[in-house]
This record gives sequence, C-alpha cells and structure tokens, in this order.
Amino acid sequence: MLCLAGPTGTGKTGAALAVARDIPAVVVNFDSRQVYADFPIVTAQPSVAERAVCPHRLYGFLPTDQALTAAAFADMARAEVRRAAAKGLLPILVGGTGLYLKAILQGLAPIPPIPAEIRQAVLARLTAEGAPALHAELSRLDPDYAARIHPNDSQRNARALEVFQATGKTLTWWHAEGSEAAPFEPLLLGLGADLEALTPVLAARVGAMLDAGALDEVRAALERCPDPEAPGFSGIGCAELVAHLRGESTLDEAVARWIRNTRAYAKRQFTWFKAVPGLRWLAPGDGAGALAATKAWLDSCRGRQQD
Repeated sequence: MLCLAGPTGTGKTGAALAVARDIPAVVVNFDSRQVYADFPIVTAQPSVAERAVCPHRLYGFLPTDQALTAAAFADMARAEVRRAAAKGLLPILVGGTGLYLKAILQGLAPIPPIPAEIRQAVLARLTAEGAPALHAELSRLDPDYAARIHPNDSQRNARALEVFQATGKTLTWWHAEGSEAAPFEPLLLGLGADLEALTPVLAARVGAMLDAGALDEVRAALERCPDPEAPGFSGIGCAELVAHLRGESTLDEAVARWIRNTRAYAKRQFTWFKAVPGLRWLAPGDGAGALAATKAWLDSCRGRQQD
C-alpha cells in the first residue's frame, strides 16, 4: 500500500488523486478529524469531484457525539486495505494523524480497561475545570503526548489522564509498545514544506473554508448536537468557531486563533512524521513525484516476487 502523510495543507489529497488517475486505487483516510460527518468543510474532506476519481473510504462516517480510538480506527483501515487489495486495487492511505498511521502499520499495545471510578473522577474534573486544565496537567505528566493534542480536546485529554491514573504509565509509553504489525508492505511518502512557507498557505486555507461555509457548518452541527464538549467539536477550526458561536470570542478572534492553532498543529505533524523510519519527503502537492515513486516501487515489488 501507498501511504501519503504529512502536515495539513500540503496537498496530500491532490497527490493521491494524481496516483489514482494512473493506477487503479482506493483512497483510505487516516485523519482523525475527517472521520466526522458534520464537518466536511472544516476538516477539508475530499470534494464530490475528487471522490469521483476513485473510491474513498473512512471519510465523514462518524457522528459528532462519538469518539473513536486509534486502535478501533486501525482495525477499520486494515479491513479497507485488505478489501482493496483483494480487488486488485492499490490502497492509498492519506492523512496527517501520525498515531493512526502508527496503529495501522505497527499496532498499539492493548491498554487495560479503566476502572469506572477513575473514569468518572476524570470526567467530573473535565466538567468542573475544563479541558485546558487537564491539558496543563498532562503537559507535566506526558509532555510528548500533550504537545500533539489540542488543549480543548476533551476526549483525548481525559483519556490520557485516566490511562495514567489507572496504569501508572503515560499514553506515550503505551503507544511505544507496539503489538502485531500489519501484514502490508508500505511505501511511505511525505508531503512537506518549510513551516514558514506553509504558514501563509494555511491562513489562505482557513479563509477559503470560511468562504465555503465553515461557520454555517459548525452552527448546524451545534443545532444537531448541542454539547460543545462532544468529541467532534474538539478539532482545530471546530473548537474556535464553537467558541465564537457561544459568544466567547469575536469572529476575527476565532479566525486568528484558528490560524495560529493550525500552524502549531502543522509543526507537531512535521515533528511526528520526521521521526517515521523510511519516509521519503516530496514537495507539497507533488503528484508527479508521488506517481513516479509509486510506479518504481511497484516495479521493484514485482521484481522481488518473480525472483
């Protein structure tokens, strides 16, 4: 399978479609925010025209009020990869959630069940103190994991604290303890750019999302799911617009925060993917480079099979 990874806004979808136009393929999402059905604009899910190029899987299927663990998602993604391969199609994994990719390729250690009393205590703190307070504590206990998640991400901050309290070990430790690796041979390509060069691109992307109706999208989602702490609202863009719609900030303040948080997230993504062994970097949106690398890799795979 081909994996196209990298920070937000670097043209991963376009590169995947450049490959899929030449090689029969199925695109499989591994972005933790693009799973939510209510936010196709804010999470930059592929458009109808883009999805018409080839089948797309695991986009926009999850309700806003539901959470999804990396392990559960990995099971879904592996099943989609197997189905694509069984049909003679190239599975192309596309996304920017490093933990999801790790779970798909390497598996994750099974975390023991969390006692109900610990979970309830953490949720009570979440309600009383808010997600940023939990994130501040997490930054002391597990700085590596805290650096990868948004301070307003209620579900992930609470999960990390309850795991630490129940097991005495951080989520970073558990995630490093891989389980059975997936029986797939991946070609790992990263789409990347200098963070300073990417910054104006990200700002323009946020503006385009607003022009496309991002605010109305979040407003409609709040009407369907009035709980602002629901897992789907924790993503960048959603969290900032929810705060504006609840009267906690002006639109200009929300947009400025959205751009700032997107840049910080891209920086965290760069850090994560730079540590992935065997990942080869391409320029942003380099569909031609992705196609050439994929063809060469497939030829190499066929040569080894013949030998």
